[in-house]
Parts: sequence; C-alpha cells; structure tokens
Amino acid sequence: MPESEAVAPHEPDHIIALQHGGPTTLENLALACFECNHRKGSNIASIDPATNSLTALYNPRDQTWSDHFRWNGPIIEPLTATGRATVFFLRLNDPIQVQIRANLQQQNRY
Repeated sequence: MPESEAVAPHEPDHIIALQHGGPTTLENLALACFECNHRKGSNIASIDPATNSLTALYNPRDQTWSDHFRWNGPIIEPLTATGRATVFFLRLNDPIQVQIRANLQQQNRY
C-alpha cells in the first residue's frame, strides 16, 4: 500500500523482532503499513495453508519479491510456501485491500 493512500503513516518494522535477537539496523528494518506491521508483530513464521507446515515469512532484505509473489490485477498471488504463508498471515488479499489496489491501479497510481 503506498503510504500516500494509507489511513495511518507507514512505520519501521523489525523483520526479525528484537525479542528474537534482531538488531535495530537498516538491514533488519523495512517500512511497513500500519496494518501489516501490527499483524506481523514479532512473528517470523506462519502456517503455509497448502501444506499446514510452519514456514518462514517473506524477508524483503534477503529475498526477491518476484520469487515468491506475482500480480494478478490487484491480487497478490503467492508462488511459494513462503509466499502462501505471508499472504495468508498478513491478509494481503483482504477484500478491502484488493479493492483499494484495484482503484489505484485503474488510476495508474499503483
């Protein structure tokens, strides 16, 4: 979600939470929308809904987005277990988010 379209300002997220030994360094921080950051909390893994296996969440500092996800219009399609766990856990395809992305795409703003 572009910060300009978010209800609340984006905020820094510790990719690996402090309680899990993650440092407060640029390599361990990512700008996240308020909703995603609070859904993620200190979690670094979730359940892959296809396999029911505990799976690491996507790490934007160590992984390439296009290896795990692709766009299908306003829908984020997961391509891997990490992608599935991340989309599921962060609710990236929540109907409201999808509608916002669709509207922004129609306006060439996303």
